[in-house]
Amino acid sequence: QVQLVESGGGLVQPGGSLRLSCAASGSIFSFTMGWYRQTPGKQRELVAQITSGGTTNYADSVKGRCTMSRDFAKNTIYLQMNSLKPEDTAVYYCNVKKILIGVRYDYWGQGTQVTVSS
Repeated sequence: QVQLVESGGGLVQPGGSLRLSCAASGSIFSFTMGWYRQTPGKQRELVAQITSGGTTNYADSVKGRCTMSRDFAKNTIYLQMNSLKPEDTAVYYCNVKKILIGVRYDYWGQGTQVTVSS
């Protein structure tokens, strides 16, 4: 069992920056890691992902503005968000998942609110 705790959300003006962190209670090595976001009435959507092999993917809506990274020594993943827009307002969740010997492991954090508003 891996517990994930997000932090770093808050209120920021358009054009501002935030860095979200997701601290894991155990090793996240070999997991695929992702940041998702959700707004009321909409499905949770993938924002950024780092595969277990280290490949990073971004949603088109954040490409060029967000950078996802990981620190295995700290068991922490990050999402640096720049040039924030009002449409980035959402609850952001981190996720780690893997399949090992046919067993799926899939863990979510509790979410952190990001509000972009003047």
